Amino acid sequence: MDTDKGPAAENALGGFLRARRARLRPEDAGLRTSGRRVPGLRREEVATLAGVSTDYYMRLEQGRERHPSQQILEAVARALRLDDEAVAHLYRVATPTTRRTRRAPRVERVAPHLRRLLDTWSDTPAFVLGHALDVLARNRLAGALYGGFTHCDNLVRMTFLDPAAHHFYRDWDRAAESSVAALRRAAGIDPEDPRLRELVGELSLKSADFRVLWARHDVRGKTREAKLFHHAQVGDLELHYEAFTVNSAPTQQLIVYQAEPGSTSADALAMLGSLSAGPVAALTAPSPGGREGE
Repeated sequence: MDTDKGPAAENALGGFLRARRARLRPEDAGLRTSGRRVPGLRREEVATLAGVSTDYYMRLEQGRERHPSQQILEAVARALRLDDEAVAHLYRVATPTTRRTRRAPRVERVAPHLRRLLDTWSDTPAFVLGHALDVLARNRLAGALYGGFTHCDNLVRMTFLDPAAHHFYRDWDRAAESSVAALRRAAGIDPEDPRLRELVGELSLKSADFRVLWARHDVRGKTREAKLFHHAQVGDLELHYEAFTVNSAPTQQLIVYQAEPGSTSADALAMLGSLSAGPVAALTAPSPGGREGE
């Protein structure tokens, strides 16, 4: 899912290893830092730390070694000091898969009972995300929270392509990094997915910021986090979200926000709820162009 041209575009393992090697500080690995022209570790240093030959490690990065053993992957993960999510991603991109014929984008739909559940939560924003971070359904308060965006169809597109994002996210850099890391994780699970390829291609073409973050190969799924927002109607909010996997549709996630009880953010969220009126239009899966369905 790399956006480069040529054979390197298909070398997800090599791209991941190069990016993580470049971001590891030599002092963290007990190596000297003098005489270095570029940041990060050299290939031979990673090879030594992992206990493999430099030639073998070079073959890994170049995509010429397609069947690394579990022991090799474990050693490389230790050398690069990968966290649990990055290790899981390493195993996914290192496992060869049979190239599938090009398939049409899947249509993701939210089950009716889950839509009804969203609608019952009148005092907390909640929405359902698809595998590519497409917003598949949302309740009224979530619609009001993101009401300043032109298109609320995909969290990553909203972050990088909608001018409202830089005003809405009080820590835009963190929001951008988080969304790209989640998208990179999805790409590792299904690198041939047409929707993901289309989305990454569009964002790479239109956003230099996205291209920089995508090249870092950060991997992090959505679990829980505090988010800092500025809403045009109610001002600053600090909301905490929890992400829940939808067991009946494992590629979907239910995202639920809440404010600390008794806080100014809780008051602002309550005010936003009172200002918003009427049901939010139902969403269908985004079309290939990334817009909301009718």
